[in-house]
Amino acid sequence: EEILLTQTPGAQSVIEGQTVSIRCKSSKLIGDDINWYLQKPGGAPKLLIYDTTARQSGVPDRFRVTAVQTDFTLTISRVQSEDSGVYYCQQHNSFPFTQ
Repeated sequence: EEILLTQTPGAQSVIEGQTVSIRCKSSKLIGDDINWYLQKPGGAPKLLIYDTTARQSGVPDRFRVTAVQTDFTLTISRVQSEDSGVYYCQQHNSFPFTQ
């Protein structure tokens, strides 16, 4: 059975310096098998965080993920203009990998 991920909110407008949260809810338990990506216009998705809480090299600790069972929340503190773009969560627990 395909795992469904529901990401909320769909879009939000923030001011530099604010804190913003993006929630990703899985339709079933998937352990730590969640990655987060940021895609900027015209670019490929960039991996930010893998295996729920591990930040990719170069990603500042302003980016943090908390997890409770099937709920995963990406929190970005002290938002900067360079943080703008489309954020995706992706599960890699079972094929097909969904986002």
